[in-house]
Amino acid sequence: MVIFGRVVAAGAVVVLCALSVACAGPERGEVVSVTRVDEIGADKVAGYLRAARLDPSRARYGVVAERIEYRTVGPRGEATTASALVAYPVGARDPVGTVSWTHGTTIFRGNVASVSATDSTRALAALFASAGYLTSAPDYLGMGTGPGQHPYLDVDSEASASLDALRAARAVARRDGIRVGNKVMVSGFSQGGPAAMALARDIQARWDPDIELAALAPVSGPYQLSATLATALDGRIEYATAYLSYFTVAWNRLHHLYDAPAEAFRDPATAELFDGNHPDKEVFGRLSPAVSDVLTPAYIERLRRPTGGLRDALAQADSTCHWRPRVPVHLFVTNADRAVPPSNSTECARQLTGLQARAEVTDIGAAGHLDSAGLSAPRVLAVFDAAA
Repeated sequence: MVIFGRVVAAGAVVVLCALSVACAGPERGEVVSVTRVDEIGADKVAGYLRAARLDPSRARYGVVAERIEYRTVGPRGEATTASALVAYPVGARDPVGTVSWTHGTTIFRGNVASVSATDSTRALAALFASAGYLTSAPDYLGMGTGPGQHPYLDVDSEASASLDALRAARAVARRDGIRVGNKVMVSGFSQGGPAAMALARDIQARWDPDIELAALAPVSGPYQLSATLATALDGRIEYATAYLSYFTVAWNRLHHLYDAPAEAFRDPATAELFDGNHPDKEVFGRLSPAVSDVLTPAYIERLRRPTGGLRDALAQADSTCHWRPRVPVHLFVTNADRAVPPSNSTECARQLTGLQARAEVTDIGAAGHLDSAGLSAPRVLAVFDAAA
């Protein structure tokens, strides 16, 4: 890798701030460091993608993947940093388009693309990069190597962290000699579905005049968070207690849902599982599948009938489909999804078309939630190619 004329070995950390006049004052999207984390030759990309159960038919280029750390803002606008994976094609004809892929729920901070070589998002980033796209895969706040704890399902901070990751990714690409076009293609999976919608809304609002929304194609997202929580409270989705507990701990930091964990959890120690340092399997293994075994009756009732700040925050989270994209919106679902009801996507499309936007839902078949990202990826890529 060449940064400002210096050759950098794979795995080396480049502290870019020390080389930049921008260090006079922090700016959103300013790159703090770059670390090479992977490099896949063009002759090996197809095999890599097949091993990740991804369609390799569009792979044309080798891929370089880097972890970047960059400046952004927290949920209350406070200055902070976050990490992301950046993947780019080797030898692609420029200018290259940019993809933003926002990932699904993970509890452990290390289970993200910039840190874990086996994370599914890293493979998806390689898929898009091998097809010729600069790809930004943000870890979100409080994940990866970012400080603090993750504000789970806070769409505003997911969008701001993702927008700043885009800025940083494009800056790194330019510093590596890649000419980057203005078009940005946006997608995301599960938690990343509404994050992608909110990011696209911010891009269209031209919060950054150098990027232009060209395509929007999220997968299996809980766009109607209030309705999804109600379904989870009834125990009618997979991993309901994990989702509800994660939401409760994260939103307590933002909206003060309780004074002490015992007000929300039958076992107050449950809250400690969601500090970002416990692997997902450990958390799932320690939670009963029955909501009534994990949450207190009073707190369950509060979630069923939210008032005050909680009601207002849920309304904000429910609003990611309440705008009019100027590009067609392609929403992908699987009809056997038992973690995020497909009705989220049909309702999102209804809201979008009610605002005179073009939106359609594509059912890719009888697959489970975790399989929907990989199965949808070739169709998402086709949407991007048509818009590039």
